[in-house]
Amino acid sequence: MENKGSVLMQRYELGKLLGQGTFAKVYHARNLTTGMSVAIKIIEKEKILKVGMIDQIKREISIMRLVRHSNVVQLYEVMASKTKIYFVIEYCKGGELFNKVAKGKLKEDVARKYFQQLISAVDFCHSRGVYHRDLKPENLLLDENGNLKVSDFGLSALAESKHQDGLLHTTCGTPAYVSPEVINRKGYDGSKADIWSCGVILYVLLAGYLPFHDSNLMEMYRKIDKADFKFPNWFPPEARRLVSKILDPNPNTRISIAKIMENSWFRKGFNHKPVRLPMEGKEPTALESDTVFGSLENSCTPVEAKQELAKPVNLNAFDIISLSAGFDLSGLFEENEQKKEARFTSREPAKTIISKLEDMAKHLRLKVTKKDKGLLKLEGSKEGRKGILSIDAEIFEVTPTFHLVEVKKSSGDTLEYQKIMKQDIRPALKDIVWTWQGDQPQPQKPQEEPPELQFSQVLALQVGSPQNP
Repeated sequence: MENKGSVLMQRYELGKLLGQGTFAKVYHARNLTTGMSVAIKIIEKEKILKVGMIDQIKREISIMRLVRHSNVVQLYEVMASKTKIYFVIEYCKGGELFNKVAKGKLKEDVARKYFQQLISAVDFCHSRGVYHRDLKPENLLLDENGNLKVSDFGLSALAESKHQDGLLHTTCGTPAYVSPEVINRKGYDGSKADIWSCGVILYVLLAGYLPFHDSNLMEMYRKIDKADFKFPNWFPPEARRLVSKILDPNPNTRISIAKIMENSWFRKGFNHKPVRLPMEGKEPTALESDTVFGSLENSCTPVEAKQELAKPVNLNAFDIISLSAGFDLSGLFEENEQKKEARFTSREPAKTIISKLEDMAKHLRLKVTKKDKGLLKLEGSKEGRKGILSIDAEIFEVTPTFHLVEVKKSSGDTLEYQKIMKQDIRPALKDIVWTWQGDQPQPQKPQEEPPELQFSQVLALQVGSPQNP
């Protein structure tokens, strides 16, 4: 246990607890050599191993090394003990920008200053191939001088995360701040998605409330898709024009950061020269993340080390909402067509699901190729009407004892896929399926057991359950 006043690694004196999450605690601390205030994020190795977050933490270290900018929270150094990882980061005494906005709209000059600093930071991140993907006032901190600092790169993506089409495909972020192309799950340009979030933030700073808000989540998504919002009468005319160009639902015509920086409203009092922060400790090196995790990864049990398929992808709340049948958004973005994907929930462990999928594929004479992150590719051997049928089966972890599986046609004939789904795949998987998306409960007879829950209800119960970690 870390206690106030205790000394960490003979370098830092720990102070008060600043914040606490599921996997980490953040403390104020003082460097014993320089006297400089820092924040120390303490992560339990065992916890992140259990939920498969090692790669995410490594990525966060790599990203924070890349984005050394005066308006980005700095990572000074990374240390580790046998049981814990320590991120020594910049201390932002002013807290979250959200706390200022929660009190009401900001003055135009103040809002503009924060927006200028935000765009400057985001522009720098993009120049390094880093896309934040969760920009919102809660992730924007203020230092003791009132300067904005972008934080929380836990959902960030690097340029190499892009698929072959050059787009990102992970649905993440906070619903009210995400762009239409992120919601529709068809792939998106990370830089354009970040720009949209910046536009929502600017609106919030000047209006004091969100542009897209509705108690009905589906209605909110419709508003985002159409960029259906109104400006309050006090909103500055020049800023209105800029926000309208940023909150363009078409990413191809949405204004770029370069054009934002040329905008006359934006440029008032803008100083584009970022001030370099003094270094604290040593600069994190590329080897550090491997050193930090080396002993942890080597301590895996033989069973874990021999697994051929990587741990299924963890779903965040936004993923669950967007995948749930009750919140199916496909009607907002796609023309009516025959469905090329199906989803089911299972209470079986991932290993059992994988084994069942392999047995089914063998019976149907489908070739199985295992990919990383819980993905199996099933391919036929005969040419169909539109080439060889190829099916992807991807496993997502909602909780350690509850999984979501998405079965999707990746190539071949849709009618052939639907036929094999109905006649072969669904019957073959009945032993591991709890409920299929779209299945309706049977009418309840008197004195009969309650009917099966619908797919969306099952997910809602799992997410909202007190037992859910």
